Amino acid sequence: MNFEANTRELGQGFRDHGVATPISNHRGMVATVDGDGRNIVLVWLFDIRGANTLLVIDATTGATLEMDTPFPPGGDCPYASLLSTRNRYYTHFNSYFVEFDAVSLAYTFHRKTTPQMTMGLTEDDQGVIWSVTYPQSGVVSYNPESGEFRDYGHVYEQNWRQYPTTLAADDTGWIYFGLGTTSSQVIAFDRETAHAAPLLSEDERVAGTGYVYRDLDGKVYGLASTSGPFTDATGDEDEWFSLYNGKRTSVGRIEMQKKRILTGAQGFFHTEFPDGKQIHKCDLVNCELAIQSPDSDVTEIEFDYSSEGARIESLAVSPDKTICGGTSFPMRFFSYNPVSDDWTNRQSYGQWNTVDMQGDRFYVGGYGSGYLLEWDPFRTWVPTEKGESGCNPHYVTECTPHIYRPHCLLAHPDGKTIVMGGTPQYGHTGGGLLICDREEGTASLLEHTEIIPDHSTMSLAALPEGKLLGGTTTRAASGGEHKAQVAELYILDLAARHIEWYGTPFPEAQEITDLCFVSPDKVLGFADQKLFFVFDIPERTITHTEDIELDPGRTISQQGPRVFCTNLDGEVYVLLRNGIARIDRGSWRISLIAESPIEISGGGDTLDNRIYFAGGSRVYSYDLNH
Repeated sequence: MNFEANTRELGQGFRDHGVATPISNHRGMVATVDGDGRNIVLVWLFDIRGANTLLVIDATTGATLEMDTPFPPGGDCPYASLLSTRNRYYTHFNSYFVEFDAVSLAYTFHRKTTPQMTMGLTEDDQGVIWSVTYPQSGVVSYNPESGEFRDYGHVYEQNWRQYPTTLAADDTGWIYFGLGTTSSQVIAFDRETAHAAPLLSEDERVAGTGYVYRDLDGKVYGLASTSGPFTDATGDEDEWFSLYNGKRTSVGRIEMQKKRILTGAQGFFHTEFPDGKQIHKCDLVNCELAIQSPDSDVTEIEFDYSSEGARIESLAVSPDKTICGGTSFPMRFFSYNPVSDDWTNRQSYGQWNTVDMQGDRFYVGGYGSGYLLEWDPFRTWVPTEKGESGCNPHYVTECTPHIYRPHCLLAHPDGKTIVMGGTPQYGHTGGGLLICDREEGTASLLEHTEIIPDHSTMSLAALPEGKLLGGTTTRAASGGEHKAQVAELYILDLAARHIEWYGTPFPEAQEITDLCFVSPDKVLGFADQKLFFVFDIPERTITHTEDIELDPGRTISQQGPRVFCTNLDGEVYVLLRNGIARIDRGSWRISLIAESPIEISGGGDTLDNRIYFAGGSRVYSYDLNH
């Protein structure tokens, strides 16, 4: 794949350094045939734009077609897909249901629906395609023979986001789907009346997900599983129940005989062609397709496709004076060298949500499982494996379920302490705080009940005398119940692991976005990307506030934001969506000093008096001397 790696001057002090990860992520991939009987591979491609393209690869020649979606992707992407018995490929995202005909190689149907995206698809015995959507159980059906499309809307709402990842139809026409994750549920849906009936009583619902599948006997079988939404069902094997004609019957132990339906969640990968050949490999990084014949011979084929790159999730200066971070979908590591103007890109361990440097090490807080990595950039890169010594980056620890999606990582100025906070595992409420000591080689974790119950730590700043200032978010984990009402600030004694003080800086704020220590008595912060404040450490009060939403504009916002940047002179800068701002240390006023030629999406670090930041999939910088 070709991509632009050399720096371009944009004027007014701004530079474009190129795409960090010039690769798309597949969101469903199937082996099938076209109308001429040729083996083809269909791949939903996801990049910074969303899933804007269905890639068609000729499995013999490597020739490709890029079929742009007949609707705007809107940054969204498929979370499930299905290849029907009629050889048509379905998905449902950005509130559009869509059909692609592999025979004619064309989109043959699409329709706007109730928001948002499917997480489960099935084909019933009459060939009707069904979709159930996140986050509030929307249901749609499409009959490809008659062309009839029905949007039933949201049929089962809860006060938390639901993950309906399994969907099945019995041979009487009833539809069933399983839900997670705060509290599992199985829904029976009557297509004639559009009535959705929950089948689990409240005392049967467990933290996990409802699971259903269609059996060869014509029935659907279900289970209240303790697994998460994207894993196979687990639970007491004696607790299965059959679902038939809208009724539930306990059956205890069963021998699963699943009906073959070519569907699955975001990583769905159907490899079998009708002639018995199989996809051995389909590599979007190196653009290599490998096809294995029934006699096990493997043929390597090259292909190509266009991409605008993956979204940058984190970025900071590394000890080797490069700009390093991670991207999502695909989850990759990148490093940019400003001196040589070149890039390094590698497979990363998970998604690098938040990063920071301490001494000669670079630290990573990653999604999922809330892991902590330590990377020595002066040693050879050895891919990370949990529990394996000699890896670089080294796997330090993980924090699931208390931290699953890190939002802040503090490399403490004491040179030895690393602190990480974030939201918990799917379906949970309230995130913990990880405290690591590099010298002692120890790690301890505080649960949310030991900090602020039902809150998660969003931002951190080191204070004098071994204290820590934390800012919280009220948001729960994905699929978790929202319980906290207002974001809080707290002071933690690191040695004692004790909360000394907490308070509510703004009566309606939902998160303290970022914090910045600027003097022994002052910390700067933002709430909800728009409320700037100055926190007086000795007095433990807010001494200055300013709403910047209209002027100069909102700050950046992402899972691990780095809103503040400082230079060697101690000047404090702020990354806004529309440009670079500076904070006057006398008046605490914020003023825009440079309007960005692109929307800034993520932060942010300073090297050689340039601020480096992300704009979508690309790394940019601004010259503070301009």
